[in-house]
Amino acid sequence: MGEALDDECDYLYKAVMIGDSAVGKSNLLSRFSRDEFRLDSKPTIGVEFACRNVRIGDKLVKAQIWDTAGQERFRAITSSYYRGALGALVVYDVTRRITFENLQKWIQELRELADPTLVIALVGNKTDLVHMREVGEEEGKNLAKREGLCFMETSALDNRNVEEAFLQMITRIREILKRKILDSKAVQAVPPRTGVTMLTVDEVSATKRVTTCCA
Repeated sequence: MGEALDDECDYLYKAVMIGDSAVGKSNLLSRFSRDEFRLDSKPTIGVEFACRNVRIGDKLVKAQIWDTAGQERFRAITSSYYRGALGALVVYDVTRRITFENLQKWIQELRELADPTLVIALVGNKTDLVHMREVGEEEGKNLAKREGLCFMETSALDNRNVEEAFLQMITRIREILKRKILDSKAVQAVPPRTGVTMLTVDEVSATKRVTTCCA
């Protein structure tokens, strides 16, 4: 599980979990962050979050995961929490086709409100309910391929692929930020012209800052 080294983490990555109500977002997060599962889990009200430190290569990453409510009446509240997110898990329930059909709405919302470089992972949850399945794994894979997303099926109850789904997203975020850092260093190596805007990356928080260079 996560390492208790909050003050020594190299990076802080914010990610959000979205999807219809009752697809299992809260239990996925509690399984990942605390290795817990609650059969009496209640719907999330607004937004909740949990953190866990994970080792990616030689770096310690603090993953701050925001669990958003799936109910429509909370959309205005949760949309503001996309700000600053580097990743998102879009979750559906493999036993309820309607939650799969609604994915396009969630993906579109992310692309309208979140950063264009956001890492999006598609997660089909509740695979333990084999006899109730309504969405095949290939359907999830095909959608992820069309939309350019990561994909994994999970079971929060059985703890199947939960760790892998989160780490897949976090690792991809790390790869993108490493590339941004290298690109920004290359830009900084060239003397800027007057009025040129440079993008720099804060390596601790992984947040972006814009600096305008003047003569």
